[in-house]
Amino acid sequence: MKRFLTGAAAALSVAVATTAPAAQDWTPPGPIKLMIAFAAGGGADTQARLIAEDLEAKLGWQFIPEQVTGKGGLNLAMSLKDAPADGTVIGMVVAETLGYNMYVADAGLAPSDYTPITTTAGFQMGLVSRGDRGWATFGDVLEAAKAGEAVRFGVMSDKLADLAFLLGEANEVEFNIVQVRGGRAVMDGVNAGDMDLGFMAGVQSRGVAAGDLVNLASGMSTPLTQTPEAPLMRDFGVDFTADGYFMFIGPAGMPEAARTALAEAIGEAVSTEGTKSNGMISKAFGGPDVVSGAELDAFLAREWDAAGKLLSAVDQ
Repeated sequence: MKRFLTGAAAALSVAVATTAPAAQDWTPPGPIKLMIAFAAGGGADTQARLIAEDLEAKLGWQFIPEQVTGKGGLNLAMSLKDAPADGTVIGMVVAETLGYNMYVADAGLAPSDYTPITTTAGFQMGLVSRGDRGWATFGDVLEAAKAGEAVRFGVMSDKLADLAFLLGEANEVEFNIVQVRGGRAVMDGVNAGDMDLGFMAGVQSRGVAAGDLVNLASGMSTPLTQTPEAPLMRDFGVDFTADGYFMFIGPAGMPEAARTALAEAIGEAVSTEGTKSNGMISKAFGGPDVVSGAELDAFLAREWDAAGKLLSAVDQ
């Protein structure tokens, strides 16, 4: 899905210059520091670095990748907030960073402190178990839990822990929620038998294809690309979702020409068949999903609102 839109939503108060030159005339005034909110060597880190390689090869722009991990992307957000807003410092996070994570942290950060540039891919967030577990859907998990089995549910973020709690509450079961760092750690825990199921955001695709893992349900508002027959969380009484994107952001006040040029360059790289980033994203995340401009601003505004509603639901 490729969507290039420009503009800014008032709900996010994104400051952009409306008198900037056309985006195609913009080039970075120097090397671009690319902050990456994910551990080195993982799928998200690899994605960010391949995008940088593709842009260097096509446009001659120079990127300097730098890991700034921790606190669900908030360490990166804090570092990026007061960086130059001329397009020479950007970061790759997940939409959850500017939504749930920022809302919960209440650390003096707000979405209006940043310029959303573009998404690259959506999560293929599934509720996953081992194939030899014998479960076909999340309904089988609930049956096991209601029969007295202690079910260990792996998650990699506070938001997903809240969703796991609500899934149990809606179905009158109590899960043993195990929080670890990263989707690969959840997958390793499930494969090792230390967890019975867990949220995974695309890392499970190879295991599902081989039959070693099973997508029991989609954690999103839409079906999983790989297993569209898997039920949704709302089928089990939970209206909240783990929809989300990998995305690039800059500091607030980025000129519109810089924002648009970066969005178009990144979007083209991930959407063009034959590029390194397109190949990786297609394999790991079901293909690119490029959202920018007003549509991205509106999505983030909705995520901020949904974060408050999710917390209220958990606290009831």
